[in-house]
Amino acid sequence: MVEQYKDKPFALVGVNSDGDRSVLKKIITEQKLNFRSAVAGNTGGVIPKAWNVEGWPTVYLIDPKGVIIYKSIGVDPKVLNQKIEEAVQNASSNK
Repeated sequence: MVEQYKDKPFALVGVNSDGDRSVLKKIITEQKLNFRSAVAGNTGGVIPKAWNVEGWPTVYLIDPKGVIIYKSIGVDPKVLNQKIEEAVQNASSNK
């Protein structure tokens, strides 16, 4: 997705439940992740509490104004891709 939308108003940020930064660094290296990632700990961590994360993965789609326009616990790739495409189109047309 990062590559697909690199010229669009889009950013992918991962918030991981692994409580250890060294584990996250290893995953980023091994899987060659090309997006920002943060360590959140479990659902009781700072980020999950603030965002009301109830399970993993929870996906949020946020518009350029910072408004959550889509939230899903679990990922349906077809639905997520559709929502991202709609968001990118809306952001591009609102410039």
